Amino acid sequence: MKRLSRGMLLLLAFITLIAMTLAASPTSFCKCTCFGNSTIVALDAPVTTKAPAPEMLEARAQKKQKKTCNDCNRQFCLSYTFCKGEKEENVFTTCFQRDSAKDQAVVFLFIFATVGLLSYAAIRPWVDQWAERARQRRNYIPVSGQAEH
Repeated sequence: MKRLSRGMLLLLAFITLIAMTLAASPTSFCKCTCFGNSTIVALDAPVTTKAPAPEMLEARAQKKQKKTCNDCNRQFCLSYTFCKGEKEENVFTTCFQRDSAKDQAVVFLFIFATVGLLSYAAIRPWVDQWAERARQRRNYIPVSGQAEH
């Protein structure tokens, strides 16, 4: 019974890990090249410019929506201070994703499994010796009542 509940707990933890990794989405980044310098901006980062009141309301509305690679364009890069004053035709953009939670979970599971197996292989000789001694102690029952002659 105890072994079954431990197995069910392990299965529940594994299913929870899978659900969390599938629900997580990778972070998208926009690489803006202005004045010959490249800057990487997370697409969920706030814009660092001061805008007039109507444009601020529009920016807030856009901020509530999650930005995608479609938002990584020349206008997006020109809205940051590092691209101010650059001509639009001289701005180059590239969108990419890095380090999804799913990828991280797979790597950590692989590392955990590998370390666990190597650790077990390292201590197995001592575990086997201990188990053999325990078996021998259980099988050896001294017979009492025999007197020495």
